[in-house]
Amino acid sequence: MEKKRNNYAFIDGQNLHMATAKRDVDPWKIDLTRFRIYLERKYGVSKAYYFLGFLDETQQKLYENIQSAGFILIFREHTSLMLGKKKGNVDSDIILHVMKKLYQKEVFDGVVLVSGDGDYKQLVDFLVEEKRLEKILFPDGSRASSLYKKLGAPCFAALDEPGTRKKIELKKAP
Repeated sequence: MEKKRNNYAFIDGQNLHMATAKRDVDPWKIDLTRFRIYLERKYGVSKAYYFLGFLDETQQKLYENIQSAGFILIFREHTSLMLGKKKGNVDSDIILHVMKKLYQKEVFDGVVLVSGDGDYKQLVDFLVEEKRLEKILFPDGSRASSLYKKLGAPCFAALDEPGTRKKIELKKAP
């Protein structure tokens, strides 16, 4: 009998949104509930951390949707002077959260990273070395950082591949 995997997902919310809903060609929206189920079934994700740039009270419905879909929402801290002037930039927050969980010896098998951003390359290299990388999921496979190509296909997949997109895309009302 195969042991049930216990992986954690770390999602760069800004990167996910910009590479799907805001892309120039063929934009699409992710159904967060279907995406959470996909992560659990395909990659054995027991906890999924969804990182966002900052708290904006006008986006309360979005935050509720993220949480009700089963994600743990984490906001990047900004001073009041920075609000509205800076993009999400949660890279260092995600790296720190992953490293804290490893350092504190939290019990989980591996990491699923959702981002195409090359800023995570050193973290990814470390996770590969430690045999703790489950998968990098690129929101847009054509725009993912070329830094990851050396890792080889077994280490990554693209959410916009037709089969995957069909499983997690928000269905348009008839």
